[in-house]
Amino acid sequence: MSDEDKKREDLAEGTLMSHLLELRDRLMKAMLALLITFIPCAIYANELFTLIAEPLLAKLPEGTTLIATSVVSPFMTPFKVAFFVGLFLAMPVVIYQIWAFVAPGLYKREKRFAVPLLVSSVVLFYVGVVFAYIVVFPLMFTYLVGTAPEGVKYIPDMTSYLDFVLTMFFAFGIAFEVPVAVVLLVLTGMVQVESMSKHRGYVIIGIFVVAAILTPPDAISQCIMAIPMYLLYEGGLVMARVMQKMRRESAAEAEKEEAKAS
Repeated sequence: MSDEDKKREDLAEGTLMSHLLELRDRLMKAMLALLITFIPCAIYANELFTLIAEPLLAKLPEGTTLIATSVVSPFMTPFKVAFFVGLFLAMPVVIYQIWAFVAPGLYKREKRFAVPLLVSSVVLFYVGVVFAYIVVFPLMFTYLVGTAPEGVKYIPDMTSYLDFVLTMFFAFGIAFEVPVAVVLLVLTGMVQVESMSKHRGYVIIGIFVVAAILTPPDAISQCIMAIPMYLLYEGGLVMARVMQKMRRESAAEAEKEEAKAS
């Protein structure tokens, strides 16, 4: 092996090691942020569980409560709530650490578009979770509690309830990412805005199918998810057109600068 090849190999190893060290530091900072948010959540774990269970507790028949069918459920279920609430609160820091690790490898123009998309995705996920808690759960649990057959006492298990709620939070958080998905599809050139606008009918059908899969089998819950998803889809088309225009203007500016430099 020549000296030049050896230098290249040493440089590659040094670069890889520096990336691994930076990744370790970013992961440590993300874990520290999660720990900081988790500790107070763990202290008030029972209160947090009561808060999350409130939409169902408010709809249960008088004198009915949630039950624990496992020996460790009264401890583990609130602990699980504390972890996910802590993760929810720490997510901006976690996302920032991921962005800080990836950003140096992006071009200036890519960063210009990536930052608003990243911020929008985080905000929209939070909005989806809050929307599910404030709007969807009261209507959904009113329907579910009211459908219990005569002679059946509706007494949900606290662990099953939490699993259901976390699934719905995740489903609505992902559903509210529709504008970001639309923009990414357009900016990557996989789909044209005109084509997505032209085939709205197919999109509406697909949205209702997804809503039917993710929500309980009642028309109210399906519509509550499907209608916002469609409105967000239209909003994504508007955002895609704006960002396409910005990209064209940015490319034109870059061409002018290259022409001046030459």
